[in-house]
Amino acid sequence: MQHTENLDLLLSPEGQELLAELRDHSPGDELALATRLRRTHDAAVVTAALAQARLRTRAAAKFGADAARMYFTPNGVEQSTRTSVAEWRARRMKALGVTSVADLCGGIGGDALALARAGIRVLAVDRDPAACAAAEANARALGLADLIETRCADVAEIDTTPYDAVFVDPARRAGPTGGAVRSASSRGGGRATGGRIFDPEAYAPPLSWAVEAARRAPVGAIKVAPGIPHEAVPHDAEAEWVSERGDVKEAVLWFGTKAAEPHRATLLPAGVSLTGGRLPDPEAGPVRRYLYEPDGAVIRAHLVAEVAEELQATLIDPTIAYLTTDQLTPTPYATAYEISDVLPFNLKKLKALVRERSIGTLVIKKRGSAIEPEELRKKVKPEGANSAVVVLTRAAGSPVMLLGQPAGGAM
Repeated sequence: MQHTENLDLLLSPEGQELLAELRDHSPGDELALATRLRRTHDAAVVTAALAQARLRTRAAAKFGADAARMYFTPNGVEQSTRTSVAEWRARRMKALGVTSVADLCGGIGGDALALARAGIRVLAVDRDPAACAAAEANARALGLADLIETRCADVAEIDTTPYDAVFVDPARRAGPTGGAVRSASSRGGGRATGGRIFDPEAYAPPLSWAVEAARRAPVGAIKVAPGIPHEAVPHDAEAEWVSERGDVKEAVLWFGTKAAEPHRATLLPAGVSLTGGRLPDPEAGPVRRYLYEPDGAVIRAHLVAEVAEELQATLIDPTIAYLTTDQLTPTPYATAYEISDVLPFNLKKLKALVRERSIGTLVIKKRGSAIEPEELRKKVKPEGANSAVVVLTRAAGSPVMLLGQPAGGAM
């Protein structure tokens, strides 16, 4: 209950005063600042305010400017959906005609806030009292309390039939014994701690329970790990992988969308989506003038074939997700490089080329190679005014190094 008690302190007039004072504080000055504040304020309130200020600083990467007004628990910062992804999901819900959502395992309310901002009424459920208290405080702090009802309960006890949609965000981190941990019930909706869990049935609640809950609603969505095995995706689900600036953030299993294709890759911040999942793997061929690196969401969604068809491209190796063409065709789903050299991997040759071409800025990319980029950089020692990209990979089954530039010449 400590985090709940800390939140009570923070919501007091003294706590609010301290949080305002700490809004722009420097972490390096924290010790001296704490000593000064404890001369004029209750020590427990100072401790709680400083801890919350640190959490807000961490949370800014996910929540932007809103973080300075929100309330967090340590696990809440770690586990919450970042605002950009939550807003994308809320827009999809809105486009599907959803007006109300039962948000199960809602944590500190990251998804509930995005849904409410889209004009959707939300029941946010979690078993963790600290998470519930933070979610309620966040709804008030951001002016969304009229649209968000917070309920501290076991999600298995919630009647979701009055709602247009169900969203479930199960815990995917292991406790000391290896199972997913909630602060209370395994179906409670508290945040998990520890290492990531890869078996969907070890989620809390298990994926099978979440699927049944999602299927009972007109629209259902379940947040899952991006690495979920494709064979674990239910036959009646649309699986969506979401990336932000090339970094895959999550996967979502959708029910009730009547999607024509089983897989979707969504790229943020552009908000573009590629669908498919039925094409055979592209053919492989020699490395040509342009190399394309598909976005991580495209690769996770097994939609490389769709990009290959769009570009009229082939793979450089049957086991590697790099595409190649003779013509440059702009696409939001892959990054293009113009290749100048295709060589068997050889460290001495690479060092010589880097030296001869005065390459000081060397971007090292790899796929299908055991070489660590930073170790390679130390050995190559790039120096000079020019820049280049080297791709360490396999082509036709053999290790190769591909030298080139981003298509268009911009680094």
